Amino acid sequence: MKFCSGCASPLLYQVPEGDNRERACCPSCGAIHYVNPKIVVGTIPTFGNKVLLCKRAIEPRYGFWTLPAGFMELNETTHAGALRETWEEAGAKATLGPLFTMFDVIRAEQVHLFFRAQMDAPEFSAGVESLDVKLFAEEEIPWDELAFKTVSKTLTLFFEDRRQGQFTLHTGDVYDHTDWPLDSFKA
Repeated sequence: MKFCSGCASPLLYQVPEGDNRERACCPSCGAIHYVNPKIVVGTIPTFGNKVLLCKRAIEPRYGFWTLPAGFMELNETTHAGALRETWEEAGAKATLGPLFTMFDVIRAEQVHLFFRAQMDAPEFSAGVESLDVKLFAEEEIPWDELAFKTVSKTLTLFFEDRRQGQFTLHTGDVYDHTDWPLDSFKA
């Protein structure tokens, strides 16, 4: 950010009085511009023993598979956003379950939240951000073609919990965002 969104003056980066971090500060109107992480919300939509995945039609990671997810909108709850993304990307209606994973994606300045969800019917279609949408059994998951580490880790934990017959909330940190290999995941 180079200019104040309030008065268009050039911004200075400094630590405001009473703060402990450098912020974009406007010397003209006194506004302090805070930059905070973006929230990504999505679901793990299931029907029977299968999980619904979308093949990305946008960057980053065009052509790779992912769970339906995207940025939360203003004036929207995390629950509503997760269901909206499931509809927009996968054309699927689902009943939302509990939060399953929450990952801090540090360098991308994001927090990823994935909720368990039960599809109402095996009906789905690719939205404008998806090349394809498909239900996968665990042994059919294209593990080497998953778009993001948070998706790989969420699916791994989902299938582990399902085998154990008990789902719990999982949290962790992701420190790089280039291709998000599993070995850079810290949980």
